[in-house]
Amino acid sequence: MNPFKNEKTTSYQDWEVLKDLKWHCTKCELKSAQAKTWQVWRQNGIQMAQDKNNNFYLRQNCPTCLTTTIHRKLKSLTILGETKIRFGISKKLVQKIKAFYENQEAVFLREMPPKELEIDHKFPQVRWNKNEEKYSNNISDDEIKTKFMLLTRSNNLLKSRYCEKCVKTGKRGCFPGIYFWGEGNEEWSGKTAFDENGCKGCFWYDPYQWRKDLNEKLKSKSEE
Repeated sequence: MNPFKNEKTTSYQDWEVLKDLKWHCTKCELKSAQAKTWQVWRQNGIQMAQDKNNNFYLRQNCPTCLTTTIHRKLKSLTILGETKIRFGISKKLVQKIKAFYENQEAVFLREMPPKELEIDHKFPQVRWNKNEEKYSNNISDDEIKTKFMLLTRSNNLLKSRYCEKCVKTGKRGCFPGIYFWGEGNEEWSGKTAFDENGCKGCFWYDPYQWRKDLNEKLKSKSEE
């Protein structure tokens, strides 16, 4: 049974394509192109197949469009019983994280109404190779600072696009128009596709640390 009830949605139509449990091209067969969509599917208990490197996709030649593209496949039609809340955190922890950051969104440092802020992982989900860990409501401030930040919906989507492009091209994102990385450069340098160290120094991984690194560099230049 299709878990998506509205026949007009792309998710409903993609399920109808994928229910044969075969690999399908995201360019010419599936309507959902963004990796974020498939992350949401997995968060809601839908089991997606993995390639030999544990990616939730397979890059291969498509006989229809005759190009090498990302393919997706359902591992099973069974939907797991434990459906996760977004990011696997409780409402109590959501409130704690927002209070820690004083309801300040990370991109433009604006204080926002709590309901307009989303909690996002610094390390993008598109590079995860394992399921979300469960977080205790008693995690420390240091853990919050290391793992999470606050974003508006639009900036969360923007971050996702930069991270998805990085995975595909090996080129890291930047703050629009400012080509600076606190560690490394534009080239992804992780030892594996799931190496969080490859994200360090990128604006979209940690805007707060990125600003600190940039200001320190500007200060040192002015003192020369």
